[in-house]
Amino acid sequence: MIIDIFDRIRTKLEDKDTARERSLAISRDIVRNCRTAMFDMHKGKFEKATVLLETSKRSIKDLSYVLEEHPDVYYSGFVEHAQQEYVECSIVFELLRHGVETNSIPGPEELKVEYAAYLNGLGDVNGELRRHILDLLRKERAPEAEKFLDTMEEIYTCLMMFDFPDAMTRGLRHKTDTTRAILERTRGDVSTAIRQLRLENAMREFERRTD
Repeated sequence: MIIDIFDRIRTKLEDKDTARERSLAISRDIVRNCRTAMFDMHKGKFEKATVLLETSKRSIKDLSYVLEEHPDVYYSGFVEHAQQEYVECSIVFELLRHGVETNSIPGPEELKVEYAAYLNGLGDVNGELRRHILDLLRKERAPEAEKFLDTMEEIYTCLMMFDFPDAMTRGLRHKTDTTRAILERTRGDVSTAIRQLRLENAMREFERRTD
């Protein structure tokens, strides 16, 4: 009977709606925890950031489990956004905590995220690195800031290699353009700081010799 068909459809849609609501809550938790972790990292509170990242890691797995039978919901957009935040936070953590060597940053397979989400998350990293570089310049640590600038250059160069339609990379081209603008502004800031540092060193050397 037609009522039986409607009952089956209703049951399936109710299951999908329940999974969607649960996954939305999980994705919001991921975004919130990653943003809090990012704040902690810039303050040097890496232990707190580690706990939040571990929580986000488990939540990323939970999303895949909850939406395993609902791929249309999984690829609707909010899961990708949560993955991007997690990718950005994870990469920035490695760079700020363990140094600027990009060989140590985790890949998409390790983070259990989609490729497009990974690339777009990587595209957001330079904004946070700029923030860190400006902090270093205020502390008169220009040589260290220059190393992070090199990392920004490497990230931008890698992103430029992905010249695919936006339908595949989910808006990566625009994010790459934004990354370039951030890189250029930061390069100017670092260059100015290094020139200032060299001038100050030259003046101190001159004063030492005259004394």
